[in-house]
Amino acid sequence: MKRSNLITEEGATRLRNELADLWKNKRPEVTRAITAAAAEGDRSENAEYIYRKKQLREMDRRIRYLQKRTQEMQVIEHLPPDQSKVFFGAWVEIEDNDGNLFNHRLVGSDEFDYKPEYISIDSPLARALLKKQVDDEVSVHLPGGIKTFFINTIHYK
Repeated sequence: MKRSNLITEEGATRLRNELADLWKNKRPEVTRAITAAAAEGDRSENAEYIYRKKQLREMDRRIRYLQKRTQEMQVIEHLPPDQSKVFFGAWVEIEDNDGNLFNHRLVGSDEFDYKPEYISIDSPLARALLKKQVDDEVSVHLPGGIKTFFINTIHYK
């Protein structure tokens, strides 16, 4: 399944800042360390050199990923016209059959791991919540089986 390119303003800023920090600060630092380690002699047995080269490869992979994602992402800057329904960026309080309350915010796939209450717009729960209103019942296929939730509140910040 293809991921959504949607992202909140905060998420887009965080990705751009990470890319800038990697490119302008961390990458030059690692390349300097590689140069220093290479000057020590035999590279095949130089643990520092081998470690730094691996670190640089991983960093370059992340930089390429962030460059691609920042070009593709669609930043959602405006609130939806009908704020009584669940759309991207909504904060939703749901309740399960046992009375347990959960607060979630529907965010992009690149930012759901930033806070525990964030869920990806591509997740089964978020897809089930989309376009629903307060007091609607939502059934979701989860790894443990089908679970039912009731929507208590919807708000946008």
